[in-house]
Amino acid sequence: MSPVDEDRVKFSSKLRELLEENDLKQKDMASILQIAASTMNGYIQGTSEPDFKMLKRLADYFHVSTDYLLDRYPEGIQSEKEQELLRIFRSLSGEQQDLFLEQGKAFIRFNAKGTAISSKSATDSNKVV
Repeated sequence: MSPVDEDRVKFSSKLRELLEENDLKQKDMASILQIAASTMNGYIQGTSEPDFKMLKRLADYFHVSTDYLLDRYPEGIQSEKEQELLRIFRSLSGEQQDLFLEQGKAFIRFNAKGTAISSKSATDSNKVV
């Protein structure tokens, strides 16, 4: 597969994922963007690609970066999971973002307690009686 074909597959996969997450059908998205359903189908099937203007419109609609749509990692982003986490966070309301952060902090506290308990158990088992 050529690099261009590979990029189309990545783009179409990201676009398909966004449509599913937003419970949108291809024809509904085509209507929103005011393009032919066949054009949208081409994007989804990876047989065609949007021009720059359409790429920006798609990114704006889904509240993602063009880098996300093109499966590129901006400077500072370490992995696809990190990029996905950032995309999800940015798509939430302010109140939802606060809740999301609190849940993340709860995971950190839970992990820290687990590590402390494991360390204490290891230390206790090494004591000579």
